[in-house]
Amino acid sequence: MDRVVRLKELLQENPEDSFARYGLAMEYAKQGSLEAALAEFQALIARDADYVAVYFQAGQTLEKLQRVDEACQMYRQGIEVAARLGDAHSRSELQEALDFLE
Repeated sequence: MDRVVRLKELLQENPEDSFARYGLAMEYAKQGSLEAALAEFQALIARDADYVAVYFQAGQTLEKLQRVDEACQMYRQGIEVAARLGDAHSRSELQEALDFLE
């Protein structure tokens, strides 16, 4: 079965499933459907702002869409969340991505 279809089914069963929404966004990104991926990343942030990995991937997607200012803002937001949660590794990755753009 197509992974996108299966992930959509999982989200219909449980719209709060952050892992499934992240997986769907990643599948869209992998297929080159960047706007769809970004929409899912943004939906995930709206539902589960502490899902730290989403900020890096959303930033990368924004970069691919050549929306650099928005990517920087996404990285900054992720840095704040990672710092609040004490996730030094994610904070470092996000800071590195931000530094590269600035």
